Amino acid sequence: MASGRDRDDPLSFTSNPSSASSPVTVSDYLDNFGEPTSRSGSFQSESLLGGGGSNDADYGFARPDFRSEQLAGTVQFYERHVFLCYKKPSVWPARIEAAEFDRLPRLLSAAVSARKGSMKKETRLTICEGHDGTETSNGDVLIFPDMIRYRRLTHFDVDTFVEEVLVKDGEWLPGNPEMLKGSYVFVCSHGSRDRRCGVCGPPLVSKFREELEFYGLQGKVSVSPCSHIGGHKYAGNVIFYQSKIHRKVTGHWYGYVQPDDVHVLLEKHIIKGEIVDRLWR
Repeated sequence: MASGRDRDDPLSFTSNPSSASSPVTVSDYLDNFGEPTSRSGSFQSESLLGGGGSNDADYGFARPDFRSEQLAGTVQFYERHVFLCYKKPSVWPARIEAAEFDRLPRLLSAAVSARKGSMKKETRLTICEGHDGTETSNGDVLIFPDMIRYRRLTHFDVDTFVEEVLVKDGEWLPGNPEMLKGSYVFVCSHGSRDRRCGVCGPPLVSKFREELEFYGLQGKVSVSPCSHIGGHKYAGNVIFYQSKIHRKVTGHWYGYVQPDDVHVLLEKHIIKGEIVDRLWR
């Protein structure tokens, strides 16, 4: 994906279930933006999560700069997206990849950065919400466009996982690789990184889940809050990954999304496979 790309040819890949994850080049996009944090990266201020004075008029859908800029072409080029399922947004520090007490995301980010010279594709690393005992348990890793899930990565396994899966184009067998099906929606809700995401993200997640039930899409579409993905000023930011016919996987980013847009995105993007141009990044 690159700025100025044709919207009909973004993040469009062919997913081959017989092949494992192919090599990647990783840029640590998690560390490109945001406010200073403590030395440990630990969460310091409850107000950054969207509370403590944050409100819709200042940081939400009614903020003065909402929908004030052009969206198309605002996503930097990449070829693969890796999501680590880890805890919930309310406990994520501003820079979770550098937090002293969050070893798994910190070590995964460090290992990916250290091996980027041996990888072949630009990849984003993002944290998404994890709940033990669910389809996105803590330590699970989701890889797009490969549509693969690895289960229960621990900080002891990070170096081997990166080497075998991302560098050698193989499999990390202890993780029991599984093929993903259906559609995946990620909503930036990283309030400790930026108030706009903390205010806009949670109501969007709730609205998506509510509308999934209305459209009978439970079990077919997964919705998860995720960490910083870039472009705070475009909040609410939403990413779609979706399997199409002939195993083609498409990825699309949307910005300036508000709750009233959710049913449109589900009807047009998920059900009909059409791009919603006015929100497309």
